[in-house]
Amino acid sequence: MAENAQRKHPDWIKVRAPASPEYFRTRAMLAELKLHTVCQEACCPNIGECFSHRTATFMLMGDVCTRNCPYCAVAHGKVRPLDPDEPRRIAEAVARLGLNHVVVTSVDRDDLPDGGAAHFAATAGAIKSMRPGARVEVLVPDFKGDYASVETVVRSPIDIYNHNIETVPSLYRRCRPGGHYELSLDVLDHAKRFARGAEREILTKAGLMLGLGEERNELMRVLEDLRRVDCDILTLGQYLRPSRDHLPVVRYVPPAEFAELRDAARAMGFRHVESGPLVRSSYHAWEHVN
Repeated sequence: MAENAQRKHPDWIKVRAPASPEYFRTRAMLAELKLHTVCQEACCPNIGECFSHRTATFMLMGDVCTRNCPYCAVAHGKVRPLDPDEPRRIAEAVARLGLNHVVVTSVDRDDLPDGGAAHFAATAGAIKSMRPGARVEVLVPDFKGDYASVETVVRSPIDIYNHNIETVPSLYRRCRPGGHYELSLDVLDHAKRFARGAEREILTKAGLMLGLGEERNELMRVLEDLRRVDCDILTLGQYLRPSRDHLPVVRYVPPAEFAELRDAARAMGFRHVESGPLVRSSYHAWEHVN
């Protein structure tokens, strides 16, 4: 009974099943170009809204991850070699969709020496070549803290360097066993510092899932740490359990609390804060830089 009660989402979590013609056209085009999106692979609740607005978060380097985070719906297992034509196909999709703001993420590829950094850079370059006015946001892995990989991405024509913190440090061992909190902060810090040294203007961005068991004081310390490394943009959303095999939801955070956290984060100096139950890293991303 308790398990069933936990799986029943509150009213503020519910979304309509996607049914618009634009949704199906976007999905068909992505299938035609053999592209993956985090919208589909991670079971994002906003897929209907985003696809209907002809937007998607492209996922590089396949649909299988080398890590196995217990909150994530993306498959874990044996990965395939990189597809050298993938950057061009993503650029074609961007052009066909007429996107002005593009979000590109990836599975973790710890099997690659650079973690896939060069593939991110090639994709950013292809997008800018085909649609020069588009802003490119990359949501990257931690690259195991390798500065050279971070610098490869920052040198490419990106506009926003996004890396998710995901949760508070005390929950990393349970929720994010393949990651390290301080390392993720360091990656964001190095991206900003390297860009400044190269006289490049980029924004940095990070996101967290709430409802995994974090305490309010822990969360506020994370936000302070992000500001300490001059993170510009913050996203806060509700963790939703993809299946019974994933971590359970400890608490559903009400919308009013998300609003309070948004105001508190803005007061800390974040340039933009997107905070709400259905918020994900790329949700309304085009508004984060206005």
